[in-house]
Amino acid sequence: MAFSLSDKYLGKFISTFDMAAVENELKTAFDLVKHKNGEGSDFLGWVNLPYDHNMEEYERIKKAAKKIQDSCDVFLVIGIGGSYLGARAAIEFVQGNLYNDKKKNTPDIYFVGNDISSSHMRDVISICEGRDVCINVISKSGTTTEPGVAFRVLRSMLEKKYGNKANERIFVTTDAKKGALRPQAEEYGYESFVVPDDIGGRYSVLSAVGLLPIAVAGIDLDEMFKGAKDAEDEYTQSFYNNDCVKYASYRNLLLRKGKCIELLASNDPSMTMFCEWWKQLFGESEGKDGKGLYPASVIYSTDLHSLGQYIQEGQRTLFETVINVNIEDNFVIEEDKTNADGLNFLAGKTINYVNQQAVLGTALAHTDGNVPNIAMEITSRSAYEFGHLVYFFEFACAISGYMLGINPFNQPGVEAYKKNMFALLGKPGYEQATKEIYERLEKLSK
Repeated sequence: MAFSLSDKYLGKFISTFDMAAVENELKTAFDLVKHKNGEGSDFLGWVNLPYDHNMEEYERIKKAAKKIQDSCDVFLVIGIGGSYLGARAAIEFVQGNLYNDKKKNTPDIYFVGNDISSSHMRDVISICEGRDVCINVISKSGTTTEPGVAFRVLRSMLEKKYGNKANERIFVTTDAKKGALRPQAEEYGYESFVVPDDIGGRYSVLSAVGLLPIAVAGIDLDEMFKGAKDAEDEYTQSFYNNDCVKYASYRNLLLRKGKCIELLASNDPSMTMFCEWWKQLFGESEGKDGKGLYPASVIYSTDLHSLGQYIQEGQRTLFETVINVNIEDNFVIEEDKTNADGLNFLAGKTINYVNQQAVLGTALAHTDGNVPNIAMEITSRSAYEFGHLVYFFEFACAISGYMLGINPFNQPGVEAYKKNMFALLGKPGYEQATKEIYERLEKLSK
């Protein structure tokens, strides 16, 4: 395993007495997750997913990925929230954030249906011109506005381009029996995969929701599941000496000490979308009942030149969880005869060595500035490591949520904006809400 967790920077912020004081809370929360008997337990299917996933569907996904690789130049993944963040995080984690620009034997992959931007849609359609295209639409209900609009537009594009062969290029991931997409898949003969009933969107990356795009990108699913299986073995068996338990305790203790913002920081731009996935995981799981840490993210050293000043000397309401990507690649900095930039002191050193000193220097500066640091390190960006890291954060998030005294698996607040939007758009059934909103807007305009 190439992952480690350390409390080396937490000494002046969290004491052994603090840890002992929350041990019983932690043990209770751990047992609720492990034994699946806490609030929201009907959404704990992800706990044993690394071992219990549907092997027949798993093999079909691999075959579908090969078919897509062989038949298209551009693969469009339509989804929002958990229906796209995990897959995109995996692709950029393993293949890098410049995946589409690299020379490769796999299609370019673009994610759409995660906004309502006409300019974004026009750009995607422009990219598809003169190229073969396949689509994977991912939605449990099939009625979510953003992916629903995108699928209408892009399905029409494929039908105009391929005629009655368009159905061979459309792949659906949705509910097994109900929802708007299921009858469409059956009527038009789209190959389909199942969004599990017992796994919420933000925990679904290792299910069919994330697997097809990940496989199309050429990522080894078997290796990814091996990492997740090893994580399940490591984190679900014993409460003691458990890094998931430690991480959940650190973040809850820091919250109780007034640190209400958690920054997930990393020193590699290929971690950007992983951070976005992490923000949904923790934000949607914990942000309810007036509780929870606010999850934010930064990429170093880039963001040290924009947010570094605030982190160092702004309000002391935040702490950092730092994932140090420490991968030696022998990229050596050469000496320059003129030394015009004054950087010859770096000659003979690797870029990763410089990066590691930046990580160390930043941790020391921020902890001196009373910003606690939870230190993590990975020495590989492999499929194995991704599977392991995903499971680590999922399990830790569930423990942490139960420590807060909330249901980590629902998201009641997500519907608030949708109700207003549907009312403003005149969706049938929202007539009374539409009337009330316009009365409210009229009062605001006075």
